[in-house]
Amino acid sequence: MDLQLTGKRALVTGSSSGIGRGIAMVLAREGATIVVHGRNAGRSEEVAEAIRAIGGTAHVATGDLSTDEGAAAVIEATARHVGGIDILINNIGGNEAAGGGLGGWFRDTPEVWTGTMQQNLVAAIRMIHAFVPAMRDRGWGRVINVSSGGGTQPTPQAAAYCAAKAGVINMTVSLSLELARSGVTVNTVSPGCTRTEMFERTLTSMGEAQGWPEDMDVREQRFMDLGIFPCASERYGRPEDVGSLVAFLASPLGAFINGANYRIDGGQCQSVN
Repeated sequence: MDLQLTGKRALVTGSSSGIGRGIAMVLAREGATIVVHGRNAGRSEEVAEAIRAIGGTAHVATGDLSTDEGAAAVIEATARHVGGIDILINNIGGNEAAGGGLGGWFRDTPEVWTGTMQQNLVAAIRMIHAFVPAMRDRGWGRVINVSSGGGTQPTPQAAAYCAAKAGVINMTVSLSLELARSGVTVNTVSPGCTRTEMFERTLTSMGEAQGWPEDMDVREQRFMDLGIFPCASERYGRPEDVGSLVAFLASPLGAFINGANYRIDGGQCQSVN
C-alpha cells in the first residue's frame, strides 16, 4: 500500500532510541524526510545514519524538550534543516521517578510530578505551539501524540507517569476540536509493553538472575509467563509495530481518523476501548 508520504517532512521527538526510533524508520521507508530528535547528539546521529543507509533522508535536532531553552534549539534546528514540518510525532516522554522506574504516590515528590509532566505533556505542547499553526495555515498536517496503556489503565506505582499520559490523550481530543475542518488531524497512539532497548536490558538482567536461556525471544516468553504484563498476543510489541500504525495515521489515507486514541498493546489493557 502506498501511504503517499513521499516528500512529507516529519519531526519525531524522542527518536534516538526505542519506539521513537521505530516510528522514524518506518516513516523514512515510506518516503518521509525525518528530523530525528534526542537529547544525545551521538545517538540521534546514529539513527539518522541508519535512515540514510536505507535510502532515506534524515536530519538531527538536539535538545531537552522539557525546557524552554532545549525546545528553542530543536525548533531552530528543524527550521534550518527542513523549513516547516507536515507531521509532528510527540513521542518524547519518561518517568522522573528515581532511575526512571516505579515510584509511587508517597515516594514521588511534587517535583517528580512536575518533571514528569514536563517530559510527557508540556514538551508536546511546546512542539504543538511551534509547528501546528503553520500546518493549519497550509491546510494540511498530522499531529500524533504517543501516550501509553497507563493513560487509561493507571497504576499507583507509576501515578505521575500515568496521569501525564492521560493528559496526552485528553489534550489530543481538545486540539482536534480546536483544529476542526482545518485539514490537520490529531490522534493518539497508546503502546503497551514494547521490546525496546530498555526492555531488552530488563530481560537480560532478569534472565541472568533467573537462569533463563540467553536467546532474547525465549526470555521474552519466560517474562510473559510471569503475567506481569498479561498479553493476548503471542509476543510483546516491537517499535516498528507502533511505527506502522503511526505511518498510516500520518498518511493522507488516515484523513477521516481524528481525535482518536488507538491502543497498540496486543490486548494488554483489560478494558473495552
